[in-house]
Amino acid sequence: MTQSDKNFTGSIPDFYDEYLVPLIFEPYARDMANRVAHLSPRTVLETAAGSGVVTRVLAPLLGKNTRHVVTDLNQPMLDRAKSQQPPGSRIEWKQADALDLPFEDNSFDAVHCQFGAMFFPDKSAGFREARRVLHDGGHFIFNVWDRIEENIFAQSVTATAARLYPDDPPVFLARTPHGYHDTEVILRDLRKAGFEQVEVNTIAEQSRAASAHIPALAYCQGTPLRNELEARAVNSLDEVTKAAADDIRKVFGNGPVSAKIQGHVFVARG
Repeated sequence: MTQSDKNFTGSIPDFYDEYLVPLIFEPYARDMANRVAHLSPRTVLETAAGSGVVTRVLAPLLGKNTRHVVTDLNQPMLDRAKSQQPPGSRIEWKQADALDLPFEDNSFDAVHCQFGAMFFPDKSAGFREARRVLHDGGHFIFNVWDRIEENIFAQSVTATAARLYPDDPPVFLARTPHGYHDTEVILRDLRKAGFEQVEVNTIAEQSRAASAHIPALAYCQGTPLRNELEARAVNSLDEVTKAAADDIRKVFGNGPVSAKIQGHVFVARG
């Protein structure tokens, strides 16, 4: 992972929330929120919350006396998440690094993280922090994307970018969001962090959009892939977005498009 892989700034949070969230994150957010709510926790911490898709689903499901804390490393993403919540949501917002959480030991009944662990520079350290702030018997619930070959639009956009820049292919999507998918490796990292009871589920969904332009725009301009494209040439962002849309259209047609996405969900008990 490079430093730019964690750079969700500028217009990325807006493109991310408007296009990428409905494209790939919403079904997994519902799954995550239901798993957390089913525990009836009194205290909940979300790490790497991004633009708040899980927060939006989970907040109405929690009891009125539940302490609900939402964090992210990137303040612009946290600002976007906060702006999408109705007034009086009783959420505590805090900029925080998931590898160095500013909370006391044994503070939460549940910690959850949607598609954020892939961005941890040290995965076991991030898992240890989740374990540290959990009450004994508390639950850490998180998910990661499966390999890029199981996530068709991401694979297609990556192939387009590689075709346009063969000498220096922009591989952010394969390297980071889809680079931490081996369940045995993840289970090993969880055990190193002190989690012994872990359940793993692989969930396939469909990524749907009104046109091929939307997944191209979502991945090229709503993720740090944008940073890689803009670093290669002044006009590369629009060029690759258009080419990626054309390549998706060749396979899926001119109308609405749909393709497989797949991720792994981990439920670890402290």
